[in-house]
Amino acid sequence: MDGELRLQISEEGADAERLAVLAGYLRAELLQLDVEDVTAPRVGETPPGARAAGISVVGALLVALGQSAEGLQSVVSVIRHWLDRSGGSRRAVRLELGGDVLELSQASAGDQARLIELFVSKHTAAGPP
Repeated sequence: MDGELRLQISEEGADAERLAVLAGYLRAELLQLDVEDVTAPRVGETPPGARAAGISVVGALLVALGQSAEGLQSVVSVIRHWLDRSGGSRRAVRLELGGDVLELSQASAGDQARLIELFVSKHTAAGPP
């Protein structure tokens, strides 16, 4: 499994600073997994003379999954547990991989489990021989 998973975090009533903090917490947890890297995506061109390499998308992360077939499942599991610890805040995480999108939020545990299973199985199944 080699791919780049795009994540977009949202929280009801959160400003850009809060989303950046939340993304940092989730990034720290994801870096503990067997993934190649977790970075903040950049947008736009760097203005001439600017010292920054680009502007980060607030609340967004890119997860380089690497070759581990279990990588996607473990990432989704961490996100799900992270959402469960939201302390009453209404959070959601939008995952995008290979043109497919899965949004995890306050859905029931059963509904989330079914959606996650479909999403993960599609992206970890072996291709045609």
